[in-house]
Amino acid sequence: MRPISGASVEGRGKGRKGPALIVGALLLSLTACGGGGASGSGSGDGKGGPAGQEGKQSAAAVTITPKSGATGVDTSGALKVSVAQGKLTEVTVKDVKGVKVDGTITGGGASWTPSTHLAAATKYTVHAVAKDSAGREAAEDSTFTTLTPRNTFVGYFTPEDGSTVGVGMPFSLRFTRGITHPADVEKAVRIRTEPAVDVEGHWFGNDRLDFRPEHYWKSGTKVTVDLNLDGVEGRDGVYGKQHKTVVFTVGRNQVSYVDAKKHTMKVTQDGKVIKTLPVTTGKPGYDTWNGQMVMSEKLTVTRMNGDTVGYGGEYDIKDVPHAIRLTNSGTFVHGNYWGGDAFGNYNASHGCVGLRDVRGGYDRSVPAAWFFNHSIVGDVVVVQHSDERTVDPANGLNGWNMSWAEWKK
Repeated sequence: MRPISGASVEGRGKGRKGPALIVGALLLSLTACGGGGASGSGSGDGKGGPAGQEGKQSAAAVTITPKSGATGVDTSGALKVSVAQGKLTEVTVKDVKGVKVDGTITGGGASWTPSTHLAAATKYTVHAVAKDSAGREAAEDSTFTTLTPRNTFVGYFTPEDGSTVGVGMPFSLRFTRGITHPADVEKAVRIRTEPAVDVEGHWFGNDRLDFRPEHYWKSGTKVTVDLNLDGVEGRDGVYGKQHKTVVFTVGRNQVSYVDAKKHTMKVTQDGKVIKTLPVTTGKPGYDTWNGQMVMSEKLTVTRMNGDTVGYGGEYDIKDVPHAIRLTNSGTFVHGNYWGGDAFGNYNASHGCVGLRDVRGGYDRSVPAAWFFNHSIVGDVVVVQHSDERTVDPANGLNGWNMSWAEWKK
């Protein structure tokens, strides 16, 4: 009140009008900043909203769980953003590298939850904005850090990143710990294909998960696998620590058909026979598995010992050439330099498919070398008319021996 009084006194003196003008200008400025306007209508220029709303705070109250500064936060189920007396319009969650966490606003704007789990041992920031019924915004920010797990697991996968594979190759994961939360783990593996095709996963026990389409891959298909296992609780107290993208390409279509009765193998590409080779398969009592078997490994030379497959000391060959693995239990297509005239005539092996070869595997013209050099991991060998049952789908990468309905169970 004293400046106003002073202005009145100064105004009656001579040569003292300057300060009075300055104070008068200040009063006009304060009136304008107050927003009331000279008219007293409360609407100013008509763009400030309903009378009396301009100076009020938003009624929306945003809540972020967990509270800011929290540590040891669980990677699933702990993060949630909600609002009272308003609707969420924006929620941004990201880690220190700027990688955003996808999520969904639900309940007509009442809440937001992440669409995936969070990574372990990671600091996150949350920025949330909401509007009340009058359109006024309120914002809330928070930071928290997820737990650092004491026990972890990873998945060893095949095929390798950047590889070109045959049409039968599934994407197979073997976990270092038994998984008791399979749905959470499977959800964290995202597979994209060009051209698009439906790909489904199937569990073999609790430590292996394979993915494949209903039929063999189409040649030229590009498959991209996002392994977002970091932070997934695979079993109680055991978390994934892996985040990787794997890309592989499907090569030409090659499927080979072995007839155990005719002792032949017809090699086809795109459904056309390009070569017929004489073979020998499992002799009586050691018959070769029937069914579709995928090549999982190629070895220019390997040792084969009967002790490793339950056949005692029946054989121990230290230099088997041109060996291609078909099952985990020891079924191979391989070169055979000791088989005499068995190829194309009778079955003499202990369950493998034998092709004529030379010791040392140096001759590129023999059937075993030709087949080895024209095959890639992921090609399919189909054995027919053997006196043995169909191979177990879990024995190697051989899930093609299950129907699509069985696979998706």
